[in-house]
Amino acid sequence: MSVLLQVSDPHFGTERAPVVEALVALAQRERPALVVLSGDITQRARPAQFRAARAFADRLGAPLLAIPGNHDLPLFDLLTRLLRPYARYRAAFGDELEPVFASDAWLVVGVNTTRPARHENGEVDDAQVARVAARLAAAAPGQLRVVVVHQPAAVARAEDEHDRLIGHAAALARWSAAGADIVMGGHIHLPYVLPIEGVPRPLWVVQAGTAVSERVREGVPNSVNLLRWDGRGAQIEQWDCPAGGPAFTCQAVTTISPARSNGGR
Repeated sequence: MSVLLQVSDPHFGTERAPVVEALVALAQRERPALVVLSGDITQRARPAQFRAARAFADRLGAPLLAIPGNHDLPLFDLLTRLLRPYARYRAAFGDELEPVFASDAWLVVGVNTTRPARHENGEVDDAQVARVAARLAAAAPGQLRVVVVHQPAAVARAEDEHDRLIGHAAALARWSAAGADIVMGGHIHLPYVLPIEGVPRPLWVVQAGTAVSERVREGVPNSVNLLRWDGRGAQIEQWDCPAGGPAFTCQAVTTISPARSNGGR
């Protein structure tokens, strides 16, 4: 059994110290094969916030796949946003904005859905869709295939529709046909798992809440996702933590059966 930990929207600069410590403890106990950091790592893309986020990520004790979110581009420093929008992100998390992680158990493909010309809305373009599809099509049969975006590719509530990823319909269809099992995101601070209808093969959107920030939605505590994969079926677990800690606890479990476990590739 291999474990992946999804951490989204920590918004460093607004983090809750007890929740940070609880998440470090969870990672040390679960020992994930990979930590996915699915955007909005900082609140205002300030260097000190990126340094704090990097120090936190290093404490998790696992390989890291990170992508930027809209909050990771400078909002008020317009010259930097125009000329070097990802400079501060790259200083903390490296030059690769669309990283890929591959192991015997996992193929995880990151997609940069931010656009410096926009404040919040994310987009995936034709070239990105094609690049991800090609990588998915080359996956090994034993790998669980995960695509990571920031803005949600599917929403559970009508009021979140305006936050949905631009280009989501074409992306979900193409990625499903190429072998994707999960499209993972954040942005709206709301955890859920949704099966996608009308695509070529089984596909699920997995959303995480805000991991450690005080910027929670009403009635939705800090949360992260743990994914467990044994080569046949996957278990998606939502782990929540109250504002004062002291620990994350499992609140919901969704079991999925990727197509290859039923005879597909």
